[in-house]
Amino acid sequence: MITEDNIYQHEFIGLETQIIHSSNPQFIGLNGIITNETKSMFTLNTRKGTKLIPKADNQWKFSLQNKDITIDGGKIEKRPFDRLGGKA
Repeated sequence: MITEDNIYQHEFIGLETQIIHSSNPQFIGLNGIITNETKSMFTLNTRKGTKLIPKADNQWKFSLQNKDITIDGGKIEKRPFDRLGGKA
């Protein structure tokens, strides 16, 4: 189960998100479902199609268990494998 305490170590693919602050004003308010993740990018499926959005320089809002959680993109700018604690 994803909680505020473990969201940094959890899988983001499949979660709905919204950008609430960004260095690029065109990204503010953009929302959708994360369909892919790389070290520095999220792929969002939005109403207007698929968008590649950098993690850094954005604040991401996730709604979990009727609670909004805001994450600084710079703190999750890692490969998913590394962030999840995987070992080779």
